[in-house]
Amino acid sequence: MVRPVVEAAGLELVEAIFSRDKGRPVLRVIVDRDGGLDLDTIGEVSERIGRRLDLEGFDPGPYSLEVSSPGMDRKLVKASEYERFTGRLARVSLSQPVENCSFYEGRLAGCSEGVVRLDVKGRIVALPLVGIRKAQLVVEL
Repeated sequence: MVRPVVEAAGLELVEAIFSRDKGRPVLRVIVDRDGGLDLDTIGEVSERIGRRLDLEGFDPGPYSLEVSSPGMDRKLVKASEYERFTGRLARVSLSQPVENCSFYEGRLAGCSEGVVRLDVKGRIVALPLVGIRKAQLVVEL
């Protein structure tokens, strides 16, 4: 129900999670677009999502809707995100070691055929996308 509203606003749906926070139900919707987002855009898409959920009869009882951007240190999930952020510094944690290491930090060097390439101090390391437990961009100041 959320994706069509987000995409109609010209945004990308990064993640939608329905969970509990301190006992209260929360629907967290993370959206993005090239060039970033401003608060007005987030507010507008939040209103549209709320209206759509009401019209579709989404009724888990009282809940909070939180719409936000992924932030500068965003998580990386999809292959397209690894490609999109080529050149950016990232931290990657693996479920299975590659070259006897389960954690890498380096510059993203692209992603194709299910393999993320990471430039670690001038050496390209190939990491299988399915083996990545957690990855996120690193904020550089």
